[in-house]
Amino acid sequence: MDIAPREIIDQPDDSEWQSNNLKDLPDLKSKLEARARLGVPMSAFKLARCNLEGIDLVRHKKNYGYQLKNSDLYRANFKNAHCFMLDLSGSSLMKANFSHANLHCANLSNCNLLGTNFENAKIEHVNWGKEIFQEKQAKKANNKKEKLDYYEQSEEIYRNLRKTAERQGLFEMAGHFFQKEMIMRRKQMPRSSPRRIISKIVDIFCGYGEKPIRVIVFSLATILTFAVLYFLLGLSFSGDSLAFNPDLTVWQNFKIFLSSLYFSVVTFTTLGYGDLAPIGIARALAALEAFVGSFTLALFVVVFVKKMTR
Repeated sequence: MDIAPREIIDQPDDSEWQSNNLKDLPDLKSKLEARARLGVPMSAFKLARCNLEGIDLVRHKKNYGYQLKNSDLYRANFKNAHCFMLDLSGSSLMKANFSHANLHCANLSNCNLLGTNFENAKIEHVNWGKEIFQEKQAKKANNKKEKLDYYEQSEEIYRNLRKTAERQGLFEMAGHFFQKEMIMRRKQMPRSSPRRIISKIVDIFCGYGEKPIRVIVFSLATILTFAVLYFLLGLSFSGDSLAFNPDLTVWQNFKIFLSSLYFSVVTFTTLGYGDLAPIGIARALAALEAFVGSFTLALFVVVFVKKMTR
């Protein structure tokens, strides 16, 4: 245990903490700090609207924090609180005030974060979970209206987290929240609407501008795919046809494939040296690849500049 025996005196038991009858308890903050120092997990505590400003819930000289899980902290005041590594997973933090609080390495997975105030809070390395509470509820909802409402709440939460991260210069985190914000917005659109389809395509290609690596992977896959097609359909070089021929050796076919790959690269990047030329249906493929390449390269520049100038 982390607490001296004398500190246990007059300590409410857990059934009282879970009863919501301690809101006006004198010296509530000190008693909760003492309860935390028992080292026993705190679960389902009812602390809605409680004033816990400046509370110290840091497990000093330990590499793990206290647990305050599945608790009701609606509109609780945690301003200037010390919550380093505090496990709040599963708790309702709806409209709670964590302004100027230290939440480094805290666990906020599966928490209700609607309206939570993180202004100037330290949120580096916070565990937000793969999906927030409302996002999970939206996937479970059977009623369309309820589902849309949860997605709208999710969008609002992710927007709030994005702005908080941006103000603190946590741009990688802000980028992640921006992508999730846009996904939640897309989920509110009619399933077959053009806007939703376009939004999904943008997400796949570049993660709404937050995943430039996706553009690179798509480019490489496109170049390789067209190279295989040119290899099968044939190219013209100084009047000779270059195409897969089962009568040739593996090495000879491999050299033809390398020529097809080279042609695919210069076509995708619209360099077009002119030493190789498509023949037959490969002409249409070359035109298509040139169009896709121009669009993809422009998209990469936009995404790259967006990431670098943030």
